[in-house]
Amino acid sequence: MHELSIAQSIVDIVLQHLPPSDGLHVSKVRLTLGAMAGVVPDSLEFCFGAITQGTQLEGAVLEIEHLPLTARCADCGHEGEIEPTLFACPSCGGNRLTILTGREMQVRDIEVDEPKGVT
Repeated sequence: MHELSIAQSIVDIVLQHLPPSDGLHVSKVRLTLGAMAGVVPDSLEFCFGAITQGTQLEGAVLEIEHLPLTARCADCGHEGEIEPTLFACPSCGGNRLTILTGREMQVRDIEVDEPKGVT
């Protein structure tokens, strides 16, 4: 299950971007995930929850924005969503496609709670 190592990488990225301050707690991590990223979202969420126990991310929500697989057809010029299992242009049936979106996996942003006692 490579989702565990991906979840650990997400945690590492978040921790690298937190300011060195006591009491900060991450409440939400937003992730962009393409249809062809090769990740099972439910498994990633499970692994994220498990490895954040005892860290500044414990209890944080992993919010995943799913991006479809889109491509540009070299035969007819059509741009749009394609089926990952067919990998053919929905307009002309051609297979000379340039992927536009769908391979992304990116931490988009992080929500942090204010430390207790700070006004």
